[in-house]
Amino acid sequence: MNDSNFVEMIASIAQAFGPSGNERNVREVIEPMLSGCVDEVRVDALGNLIAVKKGAGKKIMLAAHMDEIGVLVTFIDEKGFLRFGNVGGVSPFISVGMRVIFENGTVGTVWYEEKMDSMKELKLDRMFIDIGAVSREEAETMVCVGDMAVFCGEAVETNGRIISKALDDRAGCAALVALARMMPETENEVYYVFTVQEEVGLRGARTAAWGIMPDMALAVDVTDVGDMPESHHMAVSIGKGPTIKIKDSSIVCHPDVVSRLRSCAEKAEIPFQYEVLTAGGTDAGSIHLTAGGIPTGAVSIPTRFLHSPSEMISVEDLKGVVNLLAAFIQAGEESQEEDLSSGQDGEDTNDAGEN
Repeated sequence: MNDSNFVEMIASIAQAFGPSGNERNVREVIEPMLSGCVDEVRVDALGNLIAVKKGAGKKIMLAAHMDEIGVLVTFIDEKGFLRFGNVGGVSPFISVGMRVIFENGTVGTVWYEEKMDSMKELKLDRMFIDIGAVSREEAETMVCVGDMAVFCGEAVETNGRIISKALDDRAGCAALVALARMMPETENEVYYVFTVQEEVGLRGARTAAWGIMPDMALAVDVTDVGDMPESHHMAVSIGKGPTIKIKDSSIVCHPDVVSRLRSCAEKAEIPFQYEVLTAGGTDAGSIHLTAGGIPTGAVSIPTRFLHSPSEMISVEDLKGVVNLLAAFIQAGEESQEEDLSSGQDGEDTNDAGEN
């Protein structure tokens, strides 16, 4: 896949409407992209899209979530303004002045009550969405209480980077699609899982893992960076390769999976970084606690401006993610068994933490 096709695929997935619990449109974009690449495609009861490349070896689950953050209408006042709550991690400060779009195409602007004494008082319950209606009756012909909207943010490419809404985690979804299209030769049975409701509690990955019962799993998601002016201290930068997660708020990654990822990256000469995320989590957090415990790790895409309509990633970093995942699933069954029974947990964890 050339770069222009890759970018086009990322953009088409990112621009689909898909807040948590309403991921149908994203599934409808992704599923045709998998045609001819896998042996089976199904949708489970919660809405996860699961594509399977069959094999006689280990069951490997790769998970990327389809849902994005958004807002939900809670009340419509007599003048037609919409009060709203959050679907996932929505910042009131990032939201001010942003446009949102509902599934039916209705667009509105987010603003705040101007009688506040200080912007420190800015909370979602003191904000509203203006859809241009002049009355409750007119507004109710356009949206209803309970309707969800997502932030507007078109996808653009600049200087080898992509800026768009919902790269968290449509970039991860694109990586899995690209990997499936490569169809790397492997004896392992690979499950490409496009999960639902990650942003509201890592829910879809839990049910998918129970249904699959994999031998090992990787979450593929975005992560924060520490490379911007006066940013917090974090040893991750855009353009320096994918990250191998060590820990976040939801998981301490299985040390043998971390070691395996590191070995695959080194052998394939894929630049990579180590990730320690002090806040936030990924689908790995629910997968590793499922069915008596599943050895789980995570590969992440360094991303600026998380949970905003203008998230930014590097195309080269995302290609590195695809290559690292390919190396991981291609590793032989024999070496996997050795890795997962090596008992060198302390050595692997210390090496990872020092880099």
